[in-house]
Amino acid sequence: MKLLLTSAGVRNPSIEAALVGLLGKPIAESTALCIPTAQYGHPNVGPGEGPWKFISGRSDLRMTGLGWKSVGVLELTALPSIDEDLWVPKVREADVLLVAGGDVLYLAHWMRESGLADLLPTLDDTVWVGLSAGSMVLTPRVGEDFVQWRPKGGGDETLGLVDFFICPHVNGDDVPGNTLAEAEEWAAGIEGPAYAVDDETAFVVVDGRLEIVSEGHWTLLHA
Repeated sequence: MKLLLTSAGVRNPSIEAALVGLLGKPIAESTALCIPTAQYGHPNVGPGEGPWKFISGRSDLRMTGLGWKSVGVLELTALPSIDEDLWVPKVREADVLLVAGGDVLYLAHWMRESGLADLLPTLDDTVWVGLSAGSMVLTPRVGEDFVQWRPKGGGDETLGLVDFFICPHVNGDDVPGNTLAEAEEWAAGIEGPAYAVDDETAFVVVDGRLEIVSEGHWTLLHA
């Protein structure tokens, strides 16, 4: 699987160029499935207007509104109740999965429960575009600072498809998001490469190789 892990979506030309490079064709010729699930579990989003804006492309965070050939919805909470033959082929056919932000552990839980987590390693040519929690869910852990919803008996472990950690939205003192001081405090409880990134930064991961694409600022807090 090819990964584009963003803090706040496809925010600038550099991130968009990286996306097109991963797709190997224009966005207008590519098919997408969007996954809004993480939003339901976040106390500041929940069901309602937030997921609708993400699905419809009305959100300020550029994901579904990029001009795709087609966009469908993959709601993970529904998948355990339907036959795999109804949704697995659609995932395999899609060029890209667009994964909303929200609550990281809620998303990780439903990725496991739905079977999507088990399917991901078989999707060699699919591009995963994560937004905030949609990116963090592929790291090994989120750290206690980002825990809001937690599965019964669970810790802060996520899926571990990459071997580094992400603190998103580190946008400075005068911009909404996290401060670098808060990111450093978060990183103190993390063992392994931990990055603090602003909303103009993304990670590209292909075959285990990491590249950082940015028109903003990022910091490797510890290696």
